[in-house]
Amino acid sequence: MQSEIAAQYRSVLGHFCTGVTVVTGMSADGPVGFACQSFAALSLDPPLVLFCPQRTSRSWAAMASTGSFCVNVLAEDQREVSTVFGRAGADKFAGVAWTPSSTGAPVLDGALTWIDCQVTVVHDAGDHHVVVGEVVELGPTRDAQPLLFYRGRYASHAELDTRGWSGEVLDNLMTWQRQSEWS
Repeated sequence: MQSEIAAQYRSVLGHFCTGVTVVTGMSADGPVGFACQSFAALSLDPPLVLFCPQRTSRSWAAMASTGSFCVNVLAEDQREVSTVFGRAGADKFAGVAWTPSSTGAPVLDGALTWIDCQVTVVHDAGDHHVVVGEVVELGPTRDAQPLLFYRGRYASHAELDTRGWSGEVLDNLMTWQRQSEWS
């Protein structure tokens, strides 16, 4: 992509607020992981998720052969964890406590929640892969705000919530609880 178009692309897509996750897995040398904001729910039946690692990602290459991964959804108080897993090199797990999921992939202590998956398919997509995983196990949810990324930096829910919640029910969004499911 030409540098001018690439800069505009980053600017425009930077206006799409995302959550921050750390995708983890095991390799022959131990646990591996990387920060990932290209994550989404894909299907309810069967339960599928997707994430998009760079084709050059050594962490993804190391965990791909195991056929499983865990998506750790980070909480607002985990900016440092995101920063550690967003950098190349060094042992990212040196200062991070974790336990193995049912597939063996690391579940990071303090995560807002987590999704343990088996890889179903990997597609090449430009300079990234699209990895689709079937959900094997879902973690409990922690009562905290998510870590958000907006316009090239971390953002808090409070910073983005300038107009308040309208109370509108959005039944067509897959990850939004339908009104009939509210207790």
